Order: sequence, then C-alpha cells, then structure tokens
Amino acid sequence: MDIDLVLVPVDGSEQSERAAEYAIAVAERYGADLHVLFVLDERLRRDIDAGRVDPKEIAEDHRTFTDSVLEAFDHGEERTLCTSTATAFSEGRLLQTPGSVVLDVAEDIGADFVVVPRERGGEEAIGRAAQYVLEYASQPVLSV
Repeated sequence: MDIDLVLVPVDGSEQSERAAEYAIAVAERYGADLHVLFVLDERLRRDIDAGRVDPKEIAEDHRTFTDSVLEAFDHGEERTLCTSTATAFSEGRLLQTPGSVVLDVAEDIGADFVVVPRERGGEEAIGRAAQYVLEYASQPVLSV
C-alpha cells in the first residue's frame, strides 16, 4: 500500500487521542505525512458564537493537543505534520455533517488513509462521524 498522507480527525476526546496514536503509527510505518483535523461540533460552535465559550481556550486546547502529537510523531526531515479546523455542522447546508466534513477534507488534502475514532456512546463530533466515514470514504479507513 502506498500511503503519503494520513488524516486523523479529532475533537479533543479521549477517543481522538487514541486515534491520533494510531495515525502516528501508520504515518511512521509508511513514511507518510500526518494531518490533524480538529472538528468543532455544532454545540461548541454555537457556544463560541454566543460568547459562552472563549475561542482562545479552544485554540489553546488545540495547541496543547497538537504539541502532544508533534512530540509523539517522529517526522524526521522528510515528513510533515499539518493541522486544520472545520465546523461539523451548518444550518445553511443540511448535508454538512461531521462525517461529510471529514470526507471533504480528506479529498481536499489528498489523504491516502484516514484514522477515525469510533463512537463510544458520547456525542462527540468525531465519534458520530465514524460510521459515515467507514461507509463512504474512498480511502482506507481505520476506526479505533
């Protein structure tokens, strides 16, 4: 299998931390780059917009998460670690769901492999997307 870019969507949950560990292992095994996608669920986005949540705190959480991934990722001289953020819901686009956002980003960045956390009874944005990603991704998907 030829893997040049691994995508791991995360939301700050314990499940996404575990998925990041697997994504790092896959990227290192294949000498691939790693892209961490932070997915904001609709409730968090609404709370930010309404001023109930400080976006600086969310940004700091993302930085802390990224730093931990960067420490664990042996990127060497040839491999890179990239990050981006996406909102997993849109009132204007009914078809924009956490799963569709992950797949759109995977296509946009040319991901060859996706590692996604499984739903574990919670309502995290990524966990709810796992089944959708597994069913509709054109890339190989590892659900952990």
